[in-house]
Amino acid sequence: MMKKFEKNGHTIIFGDAIEALSREIADNSINLIFADPPYNIGKNFNGRKDKWESDEDYLDWCYQWLDLCIKKLKPNGSFYVMTSTQNMPYFDIYLRKRLTVLSRIIWYYDSSGVQAKKYYGSLYEPILFCVKDKNNYTFNSEDILVEAKTGAIRKLIDYRKPAPTVYNPKKVPGNVWEIPRVRYRMDEYENHPTQKPIALLERIIKASSNEGDIILDPFSGTFTTSFVAKQYKRKSIGIEIEEEYVKIGLRRLQIASEYNGQILKKEPRSFETPIDEKQIMLNFSEE
Repeated sequence: MMKKFEKNGHTIIFGDAIEALSREIADNSINLIFADPPYNIGKNFNGRKDKWESDEDYLDWCYQWLDLCIKKLKPNGSFYVMTSTQNMPYFDIYLRKRLTVLSRIIWYYDSSGVQAKKYYGSLYEPILFCVKDKNNYTFNSEDILVEAKTGAIRKLIDYRKPAPTVYNPKKVPGNVWEIPRVRYRMDEYENHPTQKPIALLERIIKASSNEGDIILDPFSGTFTTSFVAKQYKRKSIGIEIEEEYVKIGLRRLQIASEYNGQILKKEPRSFETPIDEKQIMLNFSEE
């Protein structure tokens, strides 16, 4: 049974992604979708194991929600989708028959943890950036400019222009994004094995949506997509099947201060002082 929580243009749906997409989201209603599904690699999501009986079963499931996401997108909508490196070729082939794939993005991060010793360990995750109409979609390039690390820093002159000028110090990011993974000691950390960083969603949301747009995340996890959407004055819909993560979303979006009689508070990490529940209630009442 699904539950919905709504406040100030932000909706959390507690339930199965395919069921929620089918029953709760209107066709052609979403401006931007970011999908970060389970990767079928055995991660433990609060007791829910990320592993299907076979690769074929996993892909069959993925094709169901991919089709639904495509139906929910507006004609000028954008779709960013992630999966494991081994499954991305199947996603790519499937989606390029239904959408236009504009970019194949590599989210690169360093790893201080144990790496493979008998093969090359993975230090990236792939992202597809797709649109329904390659001639009509949102891309706010000026909002995501980054430092140009080549000619501009060295003050090299671009002699190809009619009037030779120094290279522009800013540029639109390429398709390799070096953004650190969320670590335990970071302020944004939540208790989730595959939390995506705020900086990653900031780039996607600023580039591919405008204020007031509706952003959908069918596998919300810690609700970073919805959290960032709120910061940038977008609306959001987040779907999540695991109750513990729904509670994180309710707290991060300030939709509720308690759930089934339980005060919603961020669990203190080993180096932090326990959080004062009375102060939580006071802060929430002031919103």
